[in-house]
Amino acid sequence: MIDTATTKLLLVDDEATLREPLAEYLSGQGFAVQESDSAAAARSALEKDQPDLVLLDIMMPGEDGLSLCRHLVESRGLPVILLTAKGEAMDRIIGLEIGADDYVTKPFEPRELVARIRSVLRRADRTPAAGGEEFVYSFEGWQLDPLKRRLTDPEGALVPISTAEFRMLRAFCDHPRQVMDRDRLLDMVQGREAQLFDRAVDNQISRLRRKIEQDSRNPQLIQTVRGGGYRLSADVSRTSADER
Repeated sequence: MIDTATTKLLLVDDEATLREPLAEYLSGQGFAVQESDSAAAARSALEKDQPDLVLLDIMMPGEDGLSLCRHLVESRGLPVILLTAKGEAMDRIIGLEIGADDYVTKPFEPRELVARIRSVLRRADRTPAAGGEEFVYSFEGWQLDPLKRRLTDPEGALVPISTAEFRMLRAFCDHPRQVMDRDRLLDMVQGREAQLFDRAVDNQISRLRRKIEQDSRNPQLIQTVRGGGYRLSADVSRTSADER
């Protein structure tokens, strides 16, 4: 369950006539909202405090939203919802491919945005597994910690992983050796709007392979199944955090 009273949002949009009333509305819904009018201001705010989710306009003067989105996803692992104009379909696709969690198209109903925020936060929930047990997934020497969202290689080195990559790898770990088609993976990773962007799965798979395969051009762990989708070709075990 999402507790909005402790949920911090960073709203990044250069258009004050949208940003200010939206921030007021979200605050009225119980969220703690911080505003930034540019990517530079957002980066400065991030140095002082870490939000739980970022609402990010794509078209801004200076550094655009896609560049900032990439930084948020790859360097900080933050969930991102893009705020886009109707004519920015390609930018939405690119945003989802680089790891954004969702998007809403301007003009939008604030209630719809709140629903999207809650949905993304549920998917990004970092609470421990049922029963309070903390565990890690282990496969072929690799370890994925679902609570801390940390991936370590067989030598124990930490491997940076984005939010979208984490969710994709966890989906495979939850269903090892099972063939999962793109629609199923998209539903598990991106949510209800993702079916519009099938190639987002292929891009996320490619990024994962570059991180966990010895040869990403000849993958042995995440295999392509012709006409079927993808599967993790490895046995996966769950190890209690206390046993590590």
